[in-house]
Amino acid sequence: MTEINIMEVGGFRVGHAQNAEAATGCTVLLCDQMSPAGVDVRGGGPASRESQLLTPLAAAQGINAVLLSGGSAFGLDAAGGVQRYLEERGIGFDVGVTKVPLVCQSCLFDLTVGRWDVRPDGAMAYAACEQASYQPPAEGNVGAGIGCSIGKYRGMERAMKSGFGTYALQAGELKVGALVAVNALGDVYGPDGQIIAGLRSADGSSFSSTLEEMFSDASPAENLFTGNTTLGIVVTNAAFSKSQLTKIAGMTHNGYARAIRPVHTTADGDSVYALSTGEYSGDLNLVGTMAARAMEQAIRRAVQRAQPAYGLPSWAELQGQA
Repeated sequence: MTEINIMEVGGFRVGHAQNAEAATGCTVLLCDQMSPAGVDVRGGGPASRESQLLTPLAAAQGINAVLLSGGSAFGLDAAGGVQRYLEERGIGFDVGVTKVPLVCQSCLFDLTVGRWDVRPDGAMAYAACEQASYQPPAEGNVGAGIGCSIGKYRGMERAMKSGFGTYALQAGELKVGALVAVNALGDVYGPDGQIIAGLRSADGSSFSSTLEEMFSDASPAENLFTGNTTLGIVVTNAAFSKSQLTKIAGMTHNGYARAIRPVHTTADGDSVYALSTGEYSGDLNLVGTMAARAMEQAIRRAVQRAQPAYGLPSWAELQGQA
């Protein structure tokens, strides 16, 4: 396998919009044509819209867009802006009198980073659509990633800045890419099994494993800042049904588990969308395995591309690259 530009997968555009002062934003993926999609939600605190469209029993065989945003459940209003943008351009499911854009959305919790009373709305999501392009999307403190943080088990004073990342792979003609906003309760680990960003020690001089601190507590925590959530999308140029894509989304969570610990807690709404944007004939197991690898790397890039902000240090700052 070789690393490629995420946009080489083809069949979609990506756009960001954000309010930097309020530390919240959104990222939209617009499909060139209605595309089959699946979703797998593993976290215990998701905030989502139209996710039921992607169940195998639902009639819809494809969607027009996926929106990732901040704002917790308040941010769910933002999908209306994507719908308005698409309807104005005659894009959506034809119901005779108009075309209804099918837009799925998931939100992450960023209310404790900037301003809790400012959230992504329809206007911000519309702006993200206007910015959407076939160019490689910016990473780090942008879009849905602008208010992301990690390592919050002991509160924000010991947390670190995270952000938005992408990564893509190609094997022969098969292409698989991942996009992710990393806003985890836990820590992010490198391929060597060492923490690269997350919960810091009390004096801020080193890392303090969230897992080890949870183990040492050995009692229920009163407040895990419920509403963290890592939100991801995987795209492939291979053709699959939405039930097959649901399986691929599930396999992609292996990438979450390899890079984030702990993961899929009740304080996270961890979700993965999987979309098929091409017609290449690919093996489901290979695509799912590639998707997990791409997501694992995208999570690390989200951390490594982030810059210090809102009083939170970043990986880049600790490495002297900020």
